[in-house]
Amino acid sequence: MTTIAVIGATGYAGATLAKLIALSPALTLGGLYVSENSLDAGKPLSQLYPEMLGLVDETVLGLGAEALADLCSQCDGVALATEHLVSASLVPQLLQAGLSVFDLSGGHRFKDASIYPSYYGFEHPHPQLLLEAEYGLVDWYPHTLKGSKLIAVPGCYPTASLLGLKPLKQSGLLQESSMPVINAVSGVSGAGRKAQLTTHLCEVSLTPYGVLGHRHQPEIETYLGQQVVFTPHLGNFKRGILATITCQMKPGTTEADVAQAFDVYQGSDKVKLMPAGSWPKIDDVAGSDRCLLAWKLDPLRNVLVVASAIDNLMKGAASQALECINIHFGHEVYS
Repeated sequence: MTTIAVIGATGYAGATLAKLIALSPALTLGGLYVSENSLDAGKPLSQLYPEMLGLVDETVLGLGAEALADLCSQCDGVALATEHLVSASLVPQLLQAGLSVFDLSGGHRFKDASIYPSYYGFEHPHPQLLLEAEYGLVDWYPHTLKGSKLIAVPGCYPTASLLGLKPLKQSGLLQESSMPVINAVSGVSGAGRKAQLTTHLCEVSLTPYGVLGHRHQPEIETYLGQQVVFTPHLGNFKRGILATITCQMKPGTTEADVAQAFDVYQGSDKVKLMPAGSWPKIDDVAGSDRCLLAWKLDPLRNVLVVASAIDNLMKGAASQALECINIHFGHEVYS
């Protein structure tokens, strides 16, 4: 059994991952942690999330020096569901202790440290570690995840967007001089558990945010290898992401070409193509670990629309982190 601790265990993504680890036959939950001054410290996770009664009843601990030392001596790996800068600051000590680190924050998603001041608001404290991190988009880079002890779990919007776009990029079908336009809507759980007026369900109507400056735009561009226009929206629902992507294709692109590109997912149990003429809905993926894709081509204008739906807390965070953990430790054969 592989022992995995979760730091930031009381947020939506951390709690979801803790539940998935507890239910996994190959993994043992090695402790739940929050910052020392958190009001959640000292409470059982199942008190905060009653759905976990009998599943995850462990008490959440404050991460002081002694608790961190115990974690480092008792665990094989640790998942960080923390703020970006907190993750970036914790990782060196965790790696030095020999742990494998699975960072659900954006703290290690880029090789280029110059992205952090512009999009994350801080200078990365350990830029040398960015070169050691592997990007955990498991449906595209599974074989890189065993070679590094630092795995950057992708963001939720980039996961939905890249799963829809990378088959087209790999097949050479995207017009290289164009920028795919991504309009994506997320439920309010994507903003985290901390109460704030702008994400209070009664205050939320469908609205764009982070226009032409959201931190997930450079992440999508980095792993697609092409510039995009990315506009996130906040929707009045709890969980899920629906990304609608409009692409300019190379002249002469046919439906057969597009179908062949998406054949890359043939046999996948995590990414599924909808039947022709059907389009995914948020309800189709909420609570699941899968991505649903659909597309339609206008051959006269060489325009393709792709729809990609995921659960932001599962495929966009916790279940993808679990896949990274299983692949890294060899608990799952990924083909």
